[in-house]
Amino acid sequence: MLELRPNCECCDADLGPGSEQARICTFECTFCAECADTLLHGGCPNCGGELLQRPRRPEAKLANNPASTQRVFQAGLRERLAGATR
Repeated sequence: MLELRPNCECCDADLGPGSEQARICTFECTFCAECADTLLHGGCPNCGGELLQRPRRPEAKLANNPASTQRVFQAGLRERLAGATR
């Protein structure tokens, strides 16, 4: 079952379990659509995998299968990536 991580690893934006803005790779690295599209160009900086829209868990299933509350944030990643595209 997917963890449904609660935030973007790059900018720390909140990404709730129903977010249409969440993007993941096969290792469940999680990014927002803005970072995935503009800074990462659709590729995961951790594994090199493809970033795709994360499936949304039906609201009725969240009670027994909650999303993760553990935030994963790579401080400075956004700045490093922005500097690399200049």
